[in-house]
Amino acid sequence: MGKGVLLIISGPSGSGKGTIVERLVSDLGYSISISATTRSPRPNEKDGVHYFFKTKESFEKMIDDEELLEHACFCGNYYGTPKRYVEEQLEAGRNIILEIEVQGALQVKEKYNDAVLIFTMPPTLTELRRRLENRGTEDKETIDKRMKRAEEELEYLPKYDYLVINDTVDEAVKDVDIIVKAERMKCSRNPELKKKFKGDVC
Repeated sequence: MGKGVLLIISGPSGSGKGTIVERLVSDLGYSISISATTRSPRPNEKDGVHYFFKTKESFEKMIDDEELLEHACFCGNYYGTPKRYVEEQLEAGRNIILEIEVQGALQVKEKYNDAVLIFTMPPTLTELRRRLENRGTEDKETIDKRMKRAEEELEYLPKYDYLVINDTVDEAVKDVDIIVKAERMKCSRNPELKKKFKGDVC
């Protein structure tokens, strides 16, 4: 059915969006765009697999050369989406995920009106803090900053198309997949079918 769906998944750090995305890719065959960032890699992260890790100077050159679909600064680091791969996947009819922050998501929506924006959250902010603490990768000051940022991000919920509560990963993955399947069946995404059906009648 025509072009793929550009799916943008956002949510606070600790909301589990990364795990949801991993399952959509590994279990359901979604494509994923690899973001570029200036932040340091975490112990389990590899360049070119989880992110393209860039210096500030090389990232700013990508901005100047218009190689990014969007970019944003979050907690002192740049994040951005290289655009060529995204456009290739959509033209091939594949659903592709951008796991990006709110600022970047709204930038992409301005350029791609039919992009589908999904915001993920744990059931409560208390649960969000618990998940951040259990990761054991950040100190209290950083966690406090992430919690403050999470409350700020919630103000952008009205600009998103869907909210998926990540209580259990299985249900959250299923919810996202249902949304995408419904989006792919929209008449506005399949204008070529009108000619096909008329051809059958004739």
